[in-house]
Parts: sequence; C-alpha cells; structure tokens
Amino acid sequence: MTNALLSTMAATALLACALSTSAADFPSKAIKLVVPYAAGGSTDALARLVGEKLTQRLGQPAIVENKPGASEQIAIVSVTKAPPDGHTILVSTLSGLAVNPGLYGPRLPYDPMKDLVPITLAASVPSVVVVHPQVPAKTMAELAAFIKSKPDSVSYASAGNGTPSHLGMEHYKKITGLAAVHVPYKGGAPALQELMGGQVQLMMALAPEAMPLVKAGKLRAIAAATTQRIAAYPELPTVAESGLKDFDLTFWYAFMAPAGTPPAVLAKLNQAIDAILQEKDVRARLAEMSLDVVGGPPARVTDRIKADAAKWKKVIDDAGIKVD
Repeated sequence: MTNALLSTMAATALLACALSTSAADFPSKAIKLVVPYAAGGSTDALARLVGEKLTQRLGQPAIVENKPGASEQIAIVSVTKAPPDGHTILVSTLSGLAVNPGLYGPRLPYDPMKDLVPITLAASVPSVVVVHPQVPAKTMAELAAFIKSKPDSVSYASAGNGTPSHLGMEHYKKITGLAAVHVPYKGGAPALQELMGGQVQLMMALAPEAMPLVKAGKLRAIAAATTQRIAAYPELPTVAESGLKDFDLTFWYAFMAPAGTPPAVLAKLNQAIDAILQEKDVRARLAEMSLDVVGGPPARVTDRIKADAAKWKKVIDDAGIKVD
C-alpha cells in the first residue's frame, strides 16, 4: 500500500471522525431561527412552533429572531454570513428562495443554491381566488367573463410588486389572454382590507389570510389556486378544474442553513425537524393555519427551488415585471 493511499485513508477517517463528533456535540449553544418577516405572520408562527419543540428535543434554546424587510433579503444575507455550524437556521419561503432570483437578477446579494443548504421543506399553504361580494361571479368561468366584459377596468390586489399574489394573477392573465389592472399593497392584510372595501375587485390570496374573511361574509371565494382541492375547504373547486390545467399557486416554507454546514449536523437537524412536523399537536396547529406538512429529505427543497425558480422567472419575464 502506497504512502499516498495511506494518507488519503487517514484523512478520510479523520474527516468522518470530525463529522461524527460535530454531530454528537451539536448543539453546543442556543440555536437561532431567523425569520424574514415581522412577528405574528405565518412564517413567524411556524418558526416559533418548531423552535419550541427543538428546544425540547435538542436540549438547547431555539430562539426566533425576526429580520423583516427587502423581500426577505436582509434576513437571508445575515444567515449566509453566519458561522456554518448549524446554530443559525433560516426559515424562508417561496419568495426568498425561488422568486427573488428571477425578480432581482444579478442585483440579488445571495444565491440560494450556493450560499445556503437545505434542511427540510417544512410546509405549504394554498392560495385562493377571492372577490368582492358585489362582483357578479361565483365560478372561474364567470370571473373570466366579468373581466372580459370590462377591458382594463377590473383591478386586482397583491401583497406587493413581485409577490406570489402578483405573479399568480400575471400567470393567469398570460394563459387566458385577459387584462386586469395590478394594484400592489404593502402586504396581504392591507390588500385584503382594500378588497373588502371595494377599491379592487379580486385577489389571489393565501388561504389562511383570506378564508376567515370569506367565512365572515366579507369576501367570496371563487376557487383554490391549486392542482388539488384544499382539504379544509373541499367544496371549493380548483382553478385547474376550470380548464387551466396544472395551474398552481402554492406558497411554501423551508428551513435552510449557511453553505458549509457539516452534513452530519444537517442530518441531525433534518431528523429533528421532520420528527417535530409529524407530532400530532404540531400537525393540528398547522392545520388550523391551513398549512400542510411536507417534510422529507433536503433534496426535496432543492427540487422545489429549481422548479419554482424556472416557473416564476418565465412569468416575470413574460409580464415584464420590474422592482426598484
């Protein structure tokens, strides 16, 4: 056996030992869950729920740190610069990981595929098409006829320029050839508030934000913007059922770590968070929020980022969407 081969074998053994030790010693201090949104939203609620359980499972405090602003960029950049030891975790979404690269291009100060590594795809949440009660449409076909009858005078709300609620409607406009005026707001809540007031006529909104208003009679739900009916609202047909095959505006949440985090540490985090997501009380709480548990291997996150990045980049380019 050559000296070179012996050296390689020794190095491999040392690396394996180091990885094993790093996982055994992890966590050695508090874990920070960085959330790109203010406290109180669904991303924050998910992080706090998982954080509480992580504290119990791993024996170290798991603390949520909210860093809102710049379409998740502030939080994400802070995580990419953190030590890659597993003690800093990003709780990000479709927007930060798959939409921003197509929206900001070379101006984006991070690359989700290079500067971050996946832990798990935690959950997803469906969107719904909602209208003001005075809009004379109860189905997607009737909505299309209504928009067509009023060229360029029907307006739709979004949570902001380049957000999924904006991109979803632009995707719908592209494949149907219909025209509607975009009115962006600073978040889903103010957008829905204006929709209830009649300043705009429709919106593709997150189900947890919109459906309580539907139940209260303040809005009407037309369809689920998903490929399958929403379990919590089985009576609501999908946009796909109206003839727009494969139409899907599903929002999702993923746990990420800085690039360079040891594989053994990532595996330990994946196993812990996956187990937490399967706990009965956690699933029940997430179901109350209309969040569907996903979980599974880290590769599921990578696949989802790639697929959605390509999908929404095309929508952004086709619609000529720009952000300042």
